Amino acid sequence: MMKNKPALSPAQLREDVLRLILMAAASAIIALNLKSFIQAGDLVPGGFNGLTLLLQRVAQRYFGIAIPFSVINFALNAVPAAVSYRLIGRRFTVFSCVVIVLSSILTDAIPAMPITDDILLISVFGGMINGLAVSLCLRGGATSGGTDFISIALSERLNVDAWNYILGANVVMLMISGALFGWDKALYSIFFQFTSTQTVKLLDPSNKRTTLLIVAQREKAAAVCQLIQDTRHSATLFHGVGLYDGKERTLIYTVVEGSQARRLSASIRRAVPGAFINAMKTDQITGNFYRKPRD
Repeated sequence: MMKNKPALSPAQLREDVLRLILMAAASAIIALNLKSFIQAGDLVPGGFNGLTLLLQRVAQRYFGIAIPFSVINFALNAVPAAVSYRLIGRRFTVFSCVVIVLSSILTDAIPAMPITDDILLISVFGGMINGLAVSLCLRGGATSGGTDFISIALSERLNVDAWNYILGANVVMLMISGALFGWDKALYSIFFQFTSTQTVKLLDPSNKRTTLLIVAQREKAAAVCQLIQDTRHSATLFHGVGLYDGKERTLIYTVVEGSQARRLSASIRRAVPGAFINAMKTDQITGNFYRKPRD
């Protein structure tokens, strides 16, 4: 006799609805950006959206065939989506596929609506808007598809910032576009992609790390360590003496995600009012570091 799958809890259902709203908003932004800034500037935006546009142009110019955006985009994303399903997770992949489908359909349905003819403005603001859309996807536990699947899979498996590697791969594709359709637009497209990548790295909280150095009374160190362990991270303790009053102190060293640092610091200040906390931005770490699963 088959067991019924447990129904979604109200909290899980509410989370899924919020994720779907974020995915719909990101999809609309991607489609509007493609039909306004990107097509107005005749740019290739990088990633699989850019590869789709490149294949559309090749088919139109050299074979006289007009292929819908959605057909090419679905075909290109099939393999990365399957890899994401295995390496990242089912729910992450499903919500990402929602973005791919919605953005592809909207791109075919929305008419062209150029905003400006200034190619530099198009490159800068189009890149920022594209980065904003990708960041919305990441905050909702999904991605816009294509090379983002690859970047996140590498980040999850190797604990590295893969966005710069993806930028390098996009530059190679854009150089091919430059050889086929002219270098001016290809170079502006590289500028567009660089702006988009930097926007994602700025807005994506999972890429941020914060080092906390906490000085507390020795008898209060256990309480501080418990608060740190509640974040799924650990710490290292150093014992010393405070020069001001000569009393024994404990220095607690830990690295947490940037989004956790402010809440953790506030919790420590409530539990240990006399604690001294020094928070420092951390650009790179090696070794074991807990990353919250995206799925």
